[in-house]
Amino acid sequence: MPITLSVYNETHEHQLKDFHLPEDQLQFTSLPLDKIQNPTISPDTRHIVILSDDTPVGYFALENGEKLRKYSSNPKARLLTSFSIDARHQGQGIAKEGLNQLPGFIRENLPETDEVVLGVNKRNQAAISLYLRTGFTDHDEEYVGPKGPQHVLHLNI
Repeated sequence: MPITLSVYNETHEHQLKDFHLPEDQLQFTSLPLDKIQNPTISPDTRHIVILSDDTPVGYFALENGEKLRKYSSNPKARLLTSFSIDARHQGQGIAKEGLNQLPGFIRENLPETDEVVLGVNKRNQAAISLYLRTGFTDHDEEYVGPKGPQHVLHLNI
């Protein structure tokens, strides 16, 4: 089952309508279509789907603009938000494989980007562990967001 990253397009919308996350994960993220259709995010946001055999099984956004500046002063950075894997596909290594492909995907699709930053809720130990295992580093920075304190993690591209 090959895992690939792809820029979201309308053909993915139908498949993402059935995307499911348990309540305990929704406290930390949002459903893909809720994020894609959110009118308040930066118009330059890139929506990325994680595909398994060409079927969307995961999603994240790469944002810039005002929201990014809360986490980084680097003008060439992107903020990774709303990372999730459909509940039916969790536990198969898809998140790890998708994140491992992120640097190459960014070099190819967003060559002006030299860093990815993200905020991960300090209560979300599974996500923190995943990000650290896939190359993100913790510089002991904290951002206090609406859902509590977050570790700010960095990935050099």
